[in-house]
Amino acid sequence: MNSAATGRVAAIIPAAGSGIRLGADIPKAFIELAGISLLTRSALAMSVVADVIVVAAPTNELKQASDLLADVDAEVHVVAGGEQRQDSIANALKVLPEDVSIVLVHDAARPLIPVEVSQRVVSQLRAGAQAVIPVLEIADTIKKVDSANKVISTVDRNELRRVQTPQGFTRAAIDQAYANPEIVATDDAGLMEVLGIEVVTVIGDERAMKITTAHDLQIATALIGVTND
Repeated sequence: MNSAATGRVAAIIPAAGSGIRLGADIPKAFIELAGISLLTRSALAMSVVADVIVVAAPTNELKQASDLLADVDAEVHVVAGGEQRQDSIANALKVLPEDVSIVLVHDAARPLIPVEVSQRVVSQLRAGAQAVIPVLEIADTIKKVDSANKVISTVDRNELRRVQTPQGFTRAAIDQAYANPEIVATDDAGLMEVLGIEVVTVIGDERAMKITTAHDLQIATALIGVTND
């Protein structure tokens, strides 16, 4: 039997990024959305499907990160984040308990992720997939441009998808991906592609938007208002 069918689930949340683009002087994950930090919201969302939560926080903010996770119903670990996102995830992987067979990697900046999306990711991994990512179709026309911003061609958007998190992997697959620190990609699914590991997609959700700017924060606040109503 595939070990991913029975082992525990862990969620890694890299949360060491700055809040500069949000106009804040604190780590982005500590910024509040309707009175609750992005980190807390994301960890609570992950705790519905994950037994273990590992947060990679800024080195000088480990206690504050721990305090923000006090009400999360899971086995929680806080580790020092690295200079880059991959460094943070590598640090988090080092503290995973041995009985974890599925690893989710979720952006702290996607605090409104519906549980159904995470469940779809885990379900595919339990069924035998090695790597699973939630995606959304692209509605806009996409143009390819040159260095002078002149249009070269129109890209077939039917072949493109917007990628969200949590991205999920078997323990064996993500350990293999991080065994060689010289392999670099913009997301963990990209590391799988380099290794030739098939990446399966599931349907994402618009509510799992990534909060990067102040405008994004306003949209997320509005979404919470709609949900609460």
